[in-house]
Amino acid sequence: MEKLIKPMSGFLALFLALVCFAAGIIFFVYGTDQVLLILCGFICMIAFIFLTKGLMVISPNHSRVLNFFGKYVASVKDNGLFFVNPLYSTQKISLRLNNLQGQILKVNDKMGNPIEIGAVIVWQVGDTYKAAYEVQDYEGYVKIQSEAAVRMLTGSFAYDNLEDEHASITLREGGHQVNEILEKELSERLAPAGIKIIEARISHLAYASEIAGAMLQRQQATAIVAARAKIVEGAVGMVEMALQRLSERNVVELDDERKAAMVSNLMVVLCGEKAASPVVNAGTLYQ
Repeated sequence: MEKLIKPMSGFLALFLALVCFAAGIIFFVYGTDQVLLILCGFICMIAFIFLTKGLMVISPNHSRVLNFFGKYVASVKDNGLFFVNPLYSTQKISLRLNNLQGQILKVNDKMGNPIEIGAVIVWQVGDTYKAAYEVQDYEGYVKIQSEAAVRMLTGSFAYDNLEDEHASITLREGGHQVNEILEKELSERLAPAGIKIIEARISHLAYASEIAGAMLQRQQATAIVAARAKIVEGAVGMVEMALQRLSERNVVELDDERKAAMVSNLMVVLCGEKAASPVVNAGTLYQ
């Protein structure tokens, strides 16, 4: 468990260290023939080394983990010049935000299709004790666990609704929901290392190269079918409206055969990909 302390200011210790250093120089200069003065000089130099060893400078968004002969003492997150027990060993840990641009991974989605996926993760150290002692290398731990989380996310959802029509969330259309799931998974995986996830987002998502062409054709075919269905639906409505208006206004009386021919002609005109070329009937209606 992380324990925070605020050590004493280091300016007094720095002043005393400079005084000891100056006194030691004076004793060595003026005590060349006097053993007592030379001994005092050595004591002053030892005191100088002792005091400077205990000085510690902590920059903004940095911290120090203090250890006393293998035992965790505390962590310091305040900034400035401090003095601690010179026998403490210290470990520097940055508290700044870090960006992890994950490599592009080739993973199978929920439906077994190979896709390429990558994520950008913003993280920082939240618990210095866990970062220092619970894992071997917390930066390497973040990288490996982030890749594992992305692989887990990919295997849990389909790429899009073309593969799973009943899916409520897909990688392609999930957006904010997919990012939230990724952040939650990363937070759980990185909690043992004392890492906080600030943000996690999918930065790259595409079908793998070996099936990209086939999937593109499938998407195009689906779009064409949907467009055709919309065109036919509109055309049927227009034909129905035309027959109804002709009947209501008594413009012309058509039997079933003429109605069928009219419906056929209108459907060809309305549903055709190219503009129809009209043919003028110069005879009677039945010629």
